[in-house]
Amino acid sequence: MFTGIVTALGTIRSIAPLGHDDDMRLVITAPWPDTGAIAVGASIGCSGCCLTAVEIGPDWFAADASAETLSKTTMGRWHVGTRINLERSLRLGDELGGHLVSGHVDGIGEAVSSAPEHGSTRWRFRVPPPLSRFIAVKGSVAVDGVSLTVNEVTDDIFGVNIIPHTAAVTGFGLLRPGDAVNIEIDMLARYVARLAEFK
Repeated sequence: MFTGIVTALGTIRSIAPLGHDDDMRLVITAPWPDTGAIAVGASIGCSGCCLTAVEIGPDWFAADASAETLSKTTMGRWHVGTRINLERSLRLGDELGGHLVSGHVDGIGEAVSSAPEHGSTRWRFRVPPPLSRFIAVKGSVAVDGVSLTVNEVTDDIFGVNIIPHTAAVTGFGLLRPGDAVNIEIDMLARYVARLAEFK
């Protein structure tokens, strides 16, 4: 479980096939001062994908990704040098600064446009049509693992405002229109929609 508050920008150091299938092992540079103290088996949010650390180094960790994960997230498009948002898992007693984020990506969205708006930047994203009903104005959404408040919704496109601080400490500073992003809908919206099916 995460909060969607990114604490570091990591870099893909290497990608290697795993076994005889299409699974991959990723080695990710992490600029945390205590990376070497992360326990093997810890969960780490990687641009919205919850991955398990299977090996740890002084400034890096390795995680395995299945072919299923690679096909359902943007991870299948990552390459050596790709910058990704990192977040360590939430511990009881930590500040919940964003919203509850599971790290289970619901779909791949597309960055549609960005435009300056007062002191921030309005980003618009297109989501797969089945996800659009879960996104509401003033609701929460995670884009590449970043907790954001939805400011507008039109059909399958929603808009959020990114302040300069968020752009500086996350991958939003590198994002371009047309880029693919991992989308996780708000957990509450998911359960409300499921309950409504049984009316």
